Amino acid sequence: MPSPPPNDAITQGPILRGLARLAMPMLLISVLQNAQNLIDLFWVGRLGPHAIAAVALSGTVMMAVFPMLLGLSTGTVAIVSRAVGAGNAGEAARASGQSLVLGLVAGALAAAAGFGLSVPILRSLGAGPDVLPAATTYLRILLGGSLLVYLLFLGNAALQGAGDAVRPMYILMVSNVVNIVFDPLLIFGIGPFPRMGVEGAAWATLLAEAVAAAISMRILLGGRAHVHVRWRDLRPDGAMAWRILRIGMAGTGQMLSRSLMGLVLMRLVAGFGTTAVAAYGTGMRFHMIILMPAFALGGAAATMVGQNLGARRPDRARRAAWAATRLDLLVMAASAILLFLFAPALIRRFNPHPEVVAIGSHYLRVVSPAYLAVALAIVLGRALNGAGDTFWPMIFTVASLWGVQVPLSVYWSRIAWRSLDGIWWAYVAAAVLHGALTVGWFQLGRWQRRRV
Repeated sequence: MPSPPPNDAITQGPILRGLARLAMPMLLISVLQNAQNLIDLFWVGRLGPHAIAAVALSGTVMMAVFPMLLGLSTGTVAIVSRAVGAGNAGEAARASGQSLVLGLVAGALAAAAGFGLSVPILRSLGAGPDVLPAATTYLRILLGGSLLVYLLFLGNAALQGAGDAVRPMYILMVSNVVNIVFDPLLIFGIGPFPRMGVEGAAWATLLAEAVAAAISMRILLGGRAHVHVRWRDLRPDGAMAWRILRIGMAGTGQMLSRSLMGLVLMRLVAGFGTTAVAAYGTGMRFHMIILMPAFALGGAAATMVGQNLGARRPDRARRAAWAATRLDLLVMAASAILLFLFAPALIRRFNPHPEVVAIGSHYLRVVSPAYLAVALAIVLGRALNGAGDTFWPMIFTVASLWGVQVPLSVYWSRIAWRSLDGIWWAYVAAAVLHGALTVGWFQLGRWQRRRV
């Protein structure tokens, strides 16, 4: 695996070149991350709607037990990128090392806390007796691998903050190959492997994560990347750990609010039956695919903002953030049009059940115009996080989700309209508000003076 050259385009030269060198690998990373979910969905879909519902419910819970992951990743990128921009390699290495230590602790706690609560949580989401056994098994296996997920994502966050988005891409390529190979083998019992059904999909995912985490740790500890973590950097450092946590706590709150909201929405959708859950789970997979460019460009903006603030170039940081946002607005506009036109065909590729196709395609067509507002919220929000300004993005997320989306979802779906449309349109309203609030705060420019 070759070592990429230092990305000097981040702090000098054409901004679009710097964005491209970061965003393209990050886009592929997003594709690869979501590909693992789609691989599972593709093969599990052959087992029927109940199997898809089991994976969809488990995935929602997994999002809820990893709120610390986003926070730690945000703090890591902010400090590492600022240190690299200022030419302080030692601080970048210490921040990366302490992030991994925190990840070990958080991953172990997440697994322990979530494992015993799997059954009651799944029941509270509306999992019936036809879905609960498979969902419980799938969820517990993935929860057992929480530590691996933390190490993988935080290792990649350290590399991203240092301006290296190529190696995380290679790591996830290997992970996907492992998942692609073992998914059908373990799900259907091909050759010497036992037929495990939904459980097999979970074991294949866990194996893929283990391989990827091992490669990431070897790169960071082996001095083969722009940030070199030494064993001394893994010794507990309260001051550095607190800096990461202080920046990341708001990111944790942001993810927690989003994850809990996801649980509420899944419960609302489950009230309309197992087929609705299967359709929503399938539609959400495509929803995440459409948002991948936003996450990639937002990640690139975060690194460029952090490194340019470290290099004392705040104006370049601002221009980079807006350049990334404009690019994503173009991508989102084109994606929304394509999704609106071909939603039924896309849903049918993963589940031909007529009712699943009807519900899933209608969901995608309703929410697709809101992707323009989502682009503003994601890209500029990630740029703010790269500057270490995480508090107000958290406030905007909470206000949009819990002040608008959840109340409207409940009222429209259960009282006013009594249909799934109420949940879909509540998403649109919240997205517009979130985008407007993020743009307003970014334009004030206070993030340019933020200390990390």
